[in-house]
Amino acid sequence: MNPRRFSITLAAVVIFGGLSVRAQDNFNALPWRMTTAYNAYLLREVHTQYAERQLELADALLSRRAMEKYRDDARERYRAIIGDLPQKTDLNLRVTGTSQQKGFRIEKIVFESVPHRHVTADLYIPEGKGPFPATLVFCGHAANGKVGDQREALTFVRNGFVVFVVDPVGQGERFQLTDATGKDLTRGATTEHTLLNTGLNLVGTGVAACEFWDNVRALDYLESRPEVDKDRIGCIGSSGGGTQAAYFIGLEPRIKVAVVCSYVSERERTLELSGPSDGCQHIPYEGREHLEIGDFLLMMAPKPVYIMSGYYDFVDYWGAARTFAELKRVYAALGEPEKVGMFSLEGGHGMPKPKREAAVTWFRTWLCNDRTPVHESDETRLTEKELNCTPTGQINTSYPDEITLPRYASALSRDLGAQRSAFLKNDRATITARVLELLGVSMPTNSITVENTGSITGRDYPIRKLQIIRHGEMPVPCLVVYPETVSPTGCVVVCLNEGGKAEIASNNTTIASHVNRGDILVLCDLRGFGETTDPSEWNDPKYWNREYRNAMISMHIGRPIMGQRVADVMSVMDFVSSDPQAKAHPIKLVANGVYGPVAIHAAYLDPRINDVEITGSIRSFNDLVDNPLQHDAYSSILYGVLKYYDLSDLMNMTGNRRIRFLD
Repeated sequence: MNPRRFSITLAAVVIFGGLSVRAQDNFNALPWRMTTAYNAYLLREVHTQYAERQLELADALLSRRAMEKYRDDARERYRAIIGDLPQKTDLNLRVTGTSQQKGFRIEKIVFESVPHRHVTADLYIPEGKGPFPATLVFCGHAANGKVGDQREALTFVRNGFVVFVVDPVGQGERFQLTDATGKDLTRGATTEHTLLNTGLNLVGTGVAACEFWDNVRALDYLESRPEVDKDRIGCIGSSGGGTQAAYFIGLEPRIKVAVVCSYVSERERTLELSGPSDGCQHIPYEGREHLEIGDFLLMMAPKPVYIMSGYYDFVDYWGAARTFAELKRVYAALGEPEKVGMFSLEGGHGMPKPKREAAVTWFRTWLCNDRTPVHESDETRLTEKELNCTPTGQINTSYPDEITLPRYASALSRDLGAQRSAFLKNDRATITARVLELLGVSMPTNSITVENTGSITGRDYPIRKLQIIRHGEMPVPCLVVYPETVSPTGCVVVCLNEGGKAEIASNNTTIASHVNRGDILVLCDLRGFGETTDPSEWNDPKYWNREYRNAMISMHIGRPIMGQRVADVMSVMDFVSSDPQAKAHPIKLVANGVYGPVAIHAAYLDPRINDVEITGSIRSFNDLVDNPLQHDAYSSILYGVLKYYDLSDLMNMTGNRRIRFLD
């Protein structure tokens, strides 16, 4: 959604957005200032969840039986959060070309992982008599997909493996967000994956789940080939391909050996050091379910798994070393410590020649009973023309019936319409319980404390500064403007401006319009906005979200950022209900931008809110599903919400209270 300026009356109000630092400070209500306070608050929950995991794992390491139970439980927790997976349908496979090379041939393959979702891939087949061992190669984050990962494929095929290299969505010939000519509309795979993930999350799936399913169907095809020994199949991936491999091996029992390169670290440590990665590298609720990166690898234990890392990789090496040490203890508890290994290189990110040689040696050790070190000799590289599978180089321009992931998510949302209608026939208590579950909050039971933190003398009115404190939540900084005389017909206007309360407080005309009517004006910064805005340098612009790291960490711990802000609104309502001058007056909530869905949920849950006005906001979760090219979408994501309700459904259940969009 494109940020729009705040409007708190039906007439347009000019807001001064270019406040100086000093002017902003004048309107700060918190008695402290730390720009990363909200992130620190979230990380405490991250650390708590993973500390609990450490205790659980320590107990599991005491015996083989306990370790097997931990592994199986982790697998079930993973199944519960990965999202809905489709049914298997006909692959509608096409061989669009072949290329004979020295010692092997390449078949260009297109198949449909779901109807009309075309997957482009190259199958490398060695000369000689099979069946051969085989591997899936999952591509790292490069625009050219399978072309960029051909080095691994060439090393494997020259050492007697059938190799299947699959273009992930958003890479190679599978750009999803394109213009009519097939040109990518974003800056690359990491941005496209992140934007695609928002709409998919709303319908209860994600890019990681879609990649997983594409790879399941690729494995189905690989098994069908007569050249392949079905009992000797592995997988390998580096960087984004390493993510795919880690997510794949835990739920795919047909994989017998795996190599995960330039991905393995500790999620807890990475979130603290550098923040979340792109959308395909995170599944909501991993932290809530106590799933560390190492858990996805141990789900395949005690089958052989190999970690590859560079000492100077931006993927934290210390976290990789700690994960490997942990896996060594896991495999020892299962009686097969030799089946987990780690290869470290004096280098950085990716899979250069020494890693490729070590990877193929690992595969040959466990699938061919041959520990002879592998050495690359041929430096041949193939061209896009030799490896591309479509006539135009992109599925969107080659197949008119292609269903991109945005179209797929939109179709899923439409299909969920009947399920939503059925759910909304439940009693209010059942619906409310689900709303709270999706928000990741509960109705507050502990009381608030209100602390006065100062005051400002306005032109004709004083402005009171305060913070609202509820144990376990972020404090809510507020500015409260009381007129000299509160009108008997006046109301309490609670303003939620995504640009911060200082933007409104600095506008004397806006303040005066309410004071002259006898309204009490409450200006709030809910967590992550205004005084607790996360520094821009911690939120890479490639993710199109100014609070990406905190929004993603919130989903990780099972407390979506929207739900946390709804909890803040309830704290504000508690303040208004207890304030001697305000408590007798109706409450009007005025919100803009990403505060819009927050206001709707708060009004549904809290009957003290009498009236809601919203500007510059989405009106339906489907606005994000149908148009993924929007900024700040992760601020409004509830995982799987469109299985149960849309924003309009909550608005319809607020009774006689009004919720209005003013634009």
